[in-house]
Amino acid sequence: MGSASSASRVAPSPSAILRAEKITKVYPDGTVALLDVDLEVRSGEILGLLGENGAGKTTLTKIISGLLPPTRGRVVSPQGPVRFSSPREALAFGIGMVHQHFALVGTLTAVENVALVHPGAGSPPRYERVRRLVEKLMAESGLRVPLDVPVEKLAVGEQQRVEILKVLSRNVQLLILDEPTSVLTPVEVDELFGFLSHLRQQGKSIILITHKLKEVLALADRIAVLRRGKLAGELTLAQASPEKLAQLMVGEATPRKAAVELQVGETVAERGQPQAGHGSVVLEVQNLTVPGDVQALAVQGVSFAVREGEILGIAGVEGNGQSELVEALTGLRRAKGGQASIRGVDILNRDPRQIYRLGVAHIPEDRWKLGLVLPFTLAENAILGVHRWKEFRGPLGALRWRRIQRHVRSLIGQFGIQASGTMAPARSLSGGNQQKLIVGRELAKDPAVIIASQPTRGLDIGAAQYIRELLVQMKEGGRAILLVSADLDEVLSLSDRVAVMYGGKFMAVGSPGEFDRQRIGLLMGGVAR
Repeated sequence: MGSASSASRVAPSPSAILRAEKITKVYPDGTVALLDVDLEVRSGEILGLLGENGAGKTTLTKIISGLLPPTRGRVVSPQGPVRFSSPREALAFGIGMVHQHFALVGTLTAVENVALVHPGAGSPPRYERVRRLVEKLMAESGLRVPLDVPVEKLAVGEQQRVEILKVLSRNVQLLILDEPTSVLTPVEVDELFGFLSHLRQQGKSIILITHKLKEVLALADRIAVLRRGKLAGELTLAQASPEKLAQLMVGEATPRKAAVELQVGETVAERGQPQAGHGSVVLEVQNLTVPGDVQALAVQGVSFAVREGEILGIAGVEGNGQSELVEALTGLRRAKGGQASIRGVDILNRDPRQIYRLGVAHIPEDRWKLGLVLPFTLAENAILGVHRWKEFRGPLGALRWRRIQRHVRSLIGQFGIQASGTMAPARSLSGGNQQKLIVGRELAKDPAVIIASQPTRGLDIGAAQYIRELLVQMKEGGRAILLVSADLDEVLSLSDRVAVMYGGKFMAVGSPGEFDRQRIGLLMGGVAR
């Protein structure tokens, strides 16, 4: 991230372009998301916004960007108090936000989605102007996407890039980014940070919501930390350190919270854990080919095996067949050829329910599409896929709700899910707490195989570390784990073996110690040597 080094920074202007004053947000169910929060955004600075899941970061920025009204408090600009009734009004004022949950029309192309935020861009001449603008932004930012493919057919990382380009195309003065690097490769992160630094030099302001301490320390001028809906502290870069930020985020250290961030670059072998599982093969894949939505074959002749007590990590730029591979192994996409089995039982092109009954837990990459039914309660979501357990069934197949409630309360306590109650709708949870609910539900099945796709995406550092620790515990308990993650550090730190995927193929497979960052970066880009 040399492009964002402190040496190249421009000193931020002390003048405030926006100030949130005494912002309080209470939801209809009584949840207090924010309480008397003051936050100042200054001209020509990058403000890092940290906090655990449920701390109120996204709620605060949604208020600033016009998506939510505050219960109390106000937002003040140099022209006076402002109150936006919609994100479109905020965008016209010069404030744009890129959300984790994308606001894209799936059937439209990238250019057409960008054109939606440009009034009158539907006519051919204006549409062409938008296209040229997007091409220019891609060249400047390095955020490249296919322009003429419906966005619903793009990988999650590519969809996020479309969102960033959409907001940048309006020449906003304040850009709010919610976890923008969660689906980007290290090279793409460097390119994005270089572009953000360029925006700062132009006098624009940026709020960067992230759970990665090294990102705010590499890029931000000031860092504000929220904890449980309140402003826990505000530091300049010179005052900040990983230890100070972690303490502000989690409060007084507890045994689990004392080490809230994974020591990146440290492999399982260096942590004194087994280098590879020596149990029997649980998941075996031979010469698997899977069709994609955009290209003919997304997975091209992939073979591997995962043993008891082993984590096989798959690294690579999103959109290179990882999603299709996971979908084929979980019954969500038909394979074209090859073999896949669990303990010798064929699973290829089987119904997902048949596969899950063989002891498979699936943590999907998209919690909103595949992980949860958002209108359902926590209790209802917590038993999806397990509602046929004898424990939860009574006479004539009726559900035993008292037992289900006990089960859900156990998950809430064990996984630290912040919710107003077991009957709260899943949509009322923050993104990180939704992810905790999915992980808790899947791991509670006592699976033999765990297929985890982006399991810590969007989580704060404490929650992410907790889930990583759970995966290691499950591995030590003899489970076979297939880990797919866009976080290269996560793959290298957790995996016993690493496979680098590019163009639907495995470029190389080996232990984490066999890959330095330069080699793995080349492999992720399709260069064998």
